[in-house]
Amino acid sequence: MDINDIKNITVVGSGSMGSQIAMVCALAGYKVTLQDINRKSLENAKNSLQGHMAKRVNKGRLTQDQVDAAFERLHFESSLEEAVKGTDFVIEAIVEILDEKRRLFSQLDRLVADHVILATNSSTIVSSKIADVTSRPEKVCNMHFFNPALVMELVEVVKGPHTSEETAQITVELVKRIRKTPILLKKEISGFVANRILGALSKEALSLYEKGIASFEEIDLACTKALNHPIGPFALMDLTGIDVAYYASMQQYEETKNEAYKPSKIVIEKFEKGELGRKTGKGFYVYQ
Repeated sequence: MDINDIKNITVVGSGSMGSQIAMVCALAGYKVTLQDINRKSLENAKNSLQGHMAKRVNKGRLTQDQVDAAFERLHFESSLEEAVKGTDFVIEAIVEILDEKRRLFSQLDRLVADHVILATNSSTIVSSKIADVTSRPEKVCNMHFFNPALVMELVEVVKGPHTSEETAQITVELVKRIRKTPILLKKEISGFVANRILGALSKEALSLYEKGIASFEEIDLACTKALNHPIGPFALMDLTGIDVAYYASMQQYEETKNEAYKPSKIVIEKFEKGELGRKTGKGFYVYQ
C-alpha cells in the first residue's frame, strides 16, 4: 500500500475530537465519513463544525469556498457498515474504554478491505491492547491528535511491536498531508510523550490544590503567567473533559497497579457528579 492509495477516510466517533479530526482531513482534500451511532451527536458535530468554520472565514483564515468544498467532502453517517464502504483509512475516536475499542476494532476488521489501516486516536491505550482482535495487527497503530484538533499541530504516531514499518510510515505521511506535524514513537509507552509530560504537571497541580496550597485559579495563573503556558492545567482538564482525565488515569492504574496512577480525589468527585468541564457547563470552572 502507498500513501497515494488513500483517498477515503472514515472517522468513528463524533465527539469534539472525532468531528474536528474529520474536518481536518476534509480541509486537506480527503473524502471523509464521520460515523456515530448517535444521530443527535452527529447533528451536534455538524452544527459545531459549521460554527468553527464560520469563525475562521470571518477571521480570514479560510475562504467560504474552501469551507464549502470541505463540507461537500464530509459526510455524516450513523451506520458503521455504510461509513466504511470504500474507505482506505480508519481513525477511531470513541470513549477511552478498552473493551469498547476492542469491540469496535473487531467489527471494523470484518467490514473493511484488506489494505485498510486501523488507527486509534487513544491518548493512553496502546494499540497492542487492541490489535489482537483483528486479523491485521500489522496495520494497527496509534494516531494521537490533540484537543482541539483543528488548532493543535502535533500528532503522535506510535509503532507497536505488531505495527509494520509500512503502516507507521504511511501514517506519518498522512499526518503531513493533512497539514499536521508528526512525531513517531518507535516503542509503545502508556501516555506517549506529550501526555506523560502533561500528566506529571497535572498531577502536581492537583496535589497542590488538594493540599490547600493555592486555589485552582491561582495554580492556572502560575502556569500561564510564570511558565507562559497558553492554558492552565485545570482549564485544560475542563476543555478536554474531566471524564477523559478519569478514564486515562484508571487505564494507567489498571495496567500498572500503581496507586500513584489512580485519579485524584477531586477528579473522581467531579466525574461522579457529572461535572465534566465545558461539555456539561461545569468542571473546575462554570461555563455559560
